[in-house]
Amino acid sequence: MNKYEKIQYLMDKCIVAVVRADSSDGLVRVVEAVAEGGVHCIEVTMTTPGALACIEEASKRLEGTDALLGVGTVLDAETCRLAILAGAEYVVSPTLSIETIQMARRYGKPMIAGAYTPTEILTAWEQGSDLVKVFPASVGGPEYLKAIKGPLPQIPLVPTGGVDLTTIGPFLKAGAAALAVGGNLVDKKLLAAGDFAGITANAKAFAEAVKAARA
Repeated sequence: MNKYEKIQYLMDKCIVAVVRADSSDGLVRVVEAVAEGGVHCIEVTMTTPGALACIEEASKRLEGTDALLGVGTVLDAETCRLAILAGAEYVVSPTLSIETIQMARRYGKPMIAGAYTPTEILTAWEQGSDLVKVFPASVGGPEYLKAIKGPLPQIPLVPTGGVDLTTIGPFLKAGAAALAVGGNLVDKKLLAAGDFAGITANAKAFAEAVKAARA
């Protein structure tokens, strides 16, 4: 897929599973479990020890599958570059870093920069972020997203934080282009127990909830 096909893929699949853990042990298996559940866009955060090695290993294992592997919690341009070289196919940041946006664009990778206020969101879009991560979306919820989409309908927004099975419908109705889900999908208890089947089941529930909301 080229860059624009990847952007469309992110929006079509809708759910981006945010995978973070205290250890890189078994993290690749978690990525595979999420993909097996029908959530094909997976973001490995840089807060995970050994994240770059995990991305590199996972990208090799997932080659030829429907999974699109990205990197999250990217705070600077150099980390962005290293993650892309390790195999990340898109980049997500929690904050607005223009240098990071520029680096992702230099490598032709989709960029989802983090922002919250209308000014930040517009700035991220004007600087070249392909989608804009609204974080923390738990503050304000779907109503806030709907209010932002009023004056800025052209900007594809990805709410992050506060997205669960009950809020998928309201966020999509408010105009979300995609949804990022962390602990509500990759549950810490399941992660600690190595319950990959449980993580797969969660992923299936989220994928089905998106289908139901869109129907």
